[in-house]
Amino acid sequence: MKIDGTCHCGEIAWEAEIDPDKLLICHCTDCQILSGGPFRWGTLIPKEAFTLLRGSPKAYRKIAASGSPRLLSFCGTCGTPLYGTQAENATTYSLRLSSARQAGTLRPKMQMWSASAIDWLDAVCAMPKIEQPNPDLKTD
Repeated sequence: MKIDGTCHCGEIAWEAEIDPDKLLICHCTDCQILSGGPFRWGTLIPKEAFTLLRGSPKAYRKIAASGSPRLLSFCGTCGTPLYGTQAENATTYSLRLSSARQAGTLRPKMQMWSASAIDWLDAVCAMPKIEQPNPDLKTD
């Protein structure tokens, strides 16, 4: 399946070929911290399946739980996460799906690092929902 996306500010644009049956949620604590949320959502693709259409991502080097160095690519202007990859001789990208134009139709099929999952996630669907923020909350 071909998908495409942009970072929040539009400086970076990309497209990729993905297998929609291989979408996953990662609950590791690094993904929680780096995504700014309770998990990260993505898929593993061959490097050749990703095309950068516009912009030049910045990269952050981290050490994975395996001890291997990883590069995490993101927009240097707005910070939107794009993908993670091996620091040396990259062959695959762990594509972050939050910036995909088709994000609303991409459904994860599995979860990993579930022992690190935030314990209130199961209750999210039952929480009250509102369309717009409460005007009494200052979110600007």
